[in-house]
Amino acid sequence: MLDIDAIRKEFPILEREVNGRPLVYLDNTATSETPNRVVDEISRLYTHTKANVHRGVHRLSQDATELQETTRRRVQGYINASSFEEVIFTRGTTEAINLVASSYGSRFRDGDEIILTVMEHHANIVPWQLLRTHADIKIKVVNINDLGELDLEEYKNLFTERTVMAAFCHVSNVLGTVNPVKEMVRIAHSHGVPCLVDGAQASPHMNIDVQDLDCDFYTFSSHKMYGPTGVGILYGRKSLLENMPPYQGGGEMIKHVTFEHTTYADLPFKFEAGTPDFIDIAAFSKALDFIDETGMENIAAHEHELLKYTTERLGEFEGLKIYGEAPDKSAVISFNVGEIHNYDLGLLLDRLGIAVRTGHHCAQPLMERLGVPGTVRASFAVYNTIEEADAFIAALRRVIPMLS
Repeated sequence: MLDIDAIRKEFPILEREVNGRPLVYLDNTATSETPNRVVDEISRLYTHTKANVHRGVHRLSQDATELQETTRRRVQGYINASSFEEVIFTRGTTEAINLVASSYGSRFRDGDEIILTVMEHHANIVPWQLLRTHADIKIKVVNINDLGELDLEEYKNLFTERTVMAAFCHVSNVLGTVNPVKEMVRIAHSHGVPCLVDGAQASPHMNIDVQDLDCDFYTFSSHKMYGPTGVGILYGRKSLLENMPPYQGGGEMIKHVTFEHTTYADLPFKFEAGTPDFIDIAAFSKALDFIDETGMENIAAHEHELLKYTTERLGEFEGLKIYGEAPDKSAVISFNVGEIHNYDLGLLLDRLGIAVRTGHHCAQPLMERLGVPGTVRASFAVYNTIEEADAFIAALRRVIPMLS
């Protein structure tokens, strides 16, 4: 059993009032809040250990370097990567996907095919489209059924001898659907096709084992895992990373530079040009500590309870439609109520202190498949409570009649 009161005390923002009412923060799919231990670590590092990492011979630089590289090995263990060289620091999931698309995708040629799914975030669509500036690449899309589950038969049938990449989310940021990524990777590998998994919505809610998944690339963001903003992780299979060209050029990613020729650093530094956000990277380890101490199984069970309870309560509203009802689902509820515009509903909920997300959630192709311009999205984290779910339901009961 989790002591939710003790957990909430680590997040002082949850004590804030919005429009004179207690904040009920249900926008965790976009960004989770940050516990004191992470904020305190950031402050401590800025006031005691701020110096550029790597190359410095002085004590502060060595301390900062050790903290960053300790976090790299911490992430390696957290996702069960086989080597620290397979862990690349980026600014977030978006940059991680762009890195793979730009670098690994530089080998793609006219007529090559990439398989995506209709539920992808724009960050796992647009980077692949950008490759069309140098090659006539075809993008194939896997559809979903009415429950929000991927059509695996269609996925299987999309592979051809020209398929060069399959890229798909582990969990949908709109539907909450947990995709069978291990099976999807197996199918792709049976055709000799590598896979990228967008794990931004999975990493806060379930244990990630990249070796068990057998994926070739896996990406996620610190800011969705109770950590700092501006820090992301790209896991890449070492054999693939070694043969990929650098994503950016500059300091740190080189061995030797002349005006005639440059040789590149070994992994992982080949893909980390310039000064990294070494303070927030180091503080990310404190967020991982929070997750480990709380227990991912406990987090998942608590969030599932909130999902089940809130879904049942939403069933009390006439004309309310939930999008995404797969049996295997993360703690995300996207919905609309009759003809009420999602923005109007979100705006009035905010007046009552309820923070939800509205709009297309950077998933416009999925919205087109669902036949709506956008939805209201409520999403849970470990610090949310049944009482907050009740406050959310009570707020809906108040504002829906105003807009009907």
